[in-house]
Amino acid sequence: MGHREDLLEGAKRCLLAKGFVRTTARDIVKESGTNLASIGYHYGSKDALLAQAYIALVEAMGDTFDGGGGLRGEPGSLERFREVWSNIISTMRDPGSIWHLSMEIVVMGDQLPEVRDHLVRAQREAGRGLVPLLMGGTEDDVTDEVADTVGVFLTTLMTGLIAQWTFDPKSAPDADRLTEGLRRVIETATTR
Repeated sequence: MGHREDLLEGAKRCLLAKGFVRTTARDIVKESGTNLASIGYHYGSKDALLAQAYIALVEAMGDTFDGGGGLRGEPGSLERFREVWSNIISTMRDPGSIWHLSMEIVVMGDQLPEVRDHLVRAQREAGRGLVPLLMGGTEDDVTDEVADTVGVFLTTLMTGLIAQWTFDPKSAPDADRLTEGLRRVIETATTR
């Protein structure tokens, strides 16, 4: 690996161990075996590097959302909805879950503008990635309109779940409760 990749891997480890605010450039350098100048050269700033590291951690986590590629429910069905959200929620149960980093950004976002700006840009793509899990197809099939409606709905749901699982995991909803809630909303909306 080169310095760029070493920095990214070191930043990932630092984020998981210390979070955004407590991670220093020196921590990353120590963890990656590189030097301070490498951060600026390859990423522009420590915050930009941390944002990229976080995105990489989330993307790697996203591979577990489809349960290893074996989703059984029909695309668009309540069964598929329950299955995907069950997989997502299983990633939130860990006390050391990377999703705690998301809450740090929400709370400290105004103090981490460069991190926040990177993640705001990545959020639309996150929604674009969730849509095919639930509705079928591929990310390439997801139009901007669908990303800006269904994708936004799904990332909003995910952000709320992350907050609930971070704040009070004992009362946070599981996939069955979410699915029943959605079923009732659909039933009410379609009978009126």
